[in-house]
Amino acid sequence: MVNDRDIALAHALADAAGQAIRPYFRARFDIETKPDSSPVTEADRAAESTMRRLIEAEAPRDAILGEEYGEKPGTTGRQWVLDPIDGTVSFMAGRPSFGTLIALLQDGWPVLGIIDQPVIGERWIGAIGQPTLFNGTPARARRCADLAEATLATTGPQYFSDHDGAHFMALASRCAHKRMLFGGDCYNYGLLAIGHVDLVVEAGLSLHDFAALVPIVEGAGGTMCDWNGDPLSDASGGHVIALGDPARLDDVVEGLACNH
Repeated sequence: MVNDRDIALAHALADAAGQAIRPYFRARFDIETKPDSSPVTEADRAAESTMRRLIEAEAPRDAILGEEYGEKPGTTGRQWVLDPIDGTVSFMAGRPSFGTLIALLQDGWPVLGIIDQPVIGERWIGAIGQPTLFNGTPARARRCADLAEATLATTGPQYFSDHDGAHFMALASRCAHKRMLFGGDCYNYGLLAIGHVDLVVEAGLSLHDFAALVPIVEGAGGTMCDWNGDPLSDASGGHVIALGDPARLDDVVEGLACNH
């Protein structure tokens, strides 16, 4: 399902995006506000444009979905899903906790994913049926004996609705609240895959926010699903759980106590 050519192309996309992004980091650049009130920069657009050109040259029949330039249909059942800078606010603030997300979906299911941090030179790649690699070395999520010992991360409380926020806080009350992390965007999922975070919970995500993360977390021995425990695909609603130790999944779903 995922071959060496796909993996090579994914790495080439990450390399190209990084080359486009790095000159803008902690530099002056134009910022616009999109209709959903989120910011977008020249770096976001430059990185996505570069990646789209590469895909169109190397895999012209595959579909493309990008955060900044929308959807290009394909004919193969395969779709490349791109988020050139996941964590634009962190990027604008000069924090190297953003990342480029690159996913390949087959018939709507994530089969290949990359998180690339182009400033500090960190890259995670996961492919279905293969172990996740972090800078070329196998990555492994850590075990968690009890939810009360879990380090829980999320990008920020402001991204939850009141309803979802209440469910999140119900879960948080069962975790090690003095170890809770806010901020980090996709970087939290990379940290989970290498055993530094136990649990990431988010709501309101789009496909480009989570598709690349699924093969990475699962290839490191973790699990990703929605708040009901169902697998993530292009039909998922954006309520996301990433968990390093799948043995705690029932505890997490029960802690969220949600009926979506």
